[in-house]
Amino acid sequence: MRHLFLIALIGLISCKAQKEAHSTMGDAIEGLVLLDHDNFTTIDTFQIREIRDFKTLNKFYREINKTRKPGLPVPMVDFTKDMLVLVCLGEQQGKKEVALSQLRQNETETWIAVDVWDVQQEEGVSIQPMYFPFYLYKMPLVDKTLHFQRVEK
Repeated sequence: MRHLFLIALIGLISCKAQKEAHSTMGDAIEGLVLLDHDNFTTIDTFQIREIRDFKTLNKFYREINKTRKPGLPVPMVDFTKDMLVLVCLGEQQGKKEVALSQLRQNETETWIAVDVWDVQQEEGVSIQPMYFPFYLYKMPLVDKTLHFQRVEK
């Protein structure tokens, strides 16, 4: 019985260590929330955009909903308090995960790291489908210029 407890404890500790290994070296962005995510869009190139108004958000959802019936609902956002960061990964083979973190900032600018890594697939799966994922993050509105830097593995 003791051996079973020790094995379970080691398993829990090792799972937590694997999750923490994927975090970027920057600081967490206060108030950052993943608002929407989907693996299939019509955007086939890597892009990061700031969205600061409903018109731009609505335009993005019209673009990705061209091939969907019914389409994804447009999230409601109070742009007087919040802004959005849209990360489109473009064409990807296999599923990916994304994390944003703050690298540095000054009075007028903030640098944000975009960390992308592969999601572990089941062993024996040799064919990985193509995905075109996007991640839409909500964060408190800032008056600074945002610069994005993709973290290469």
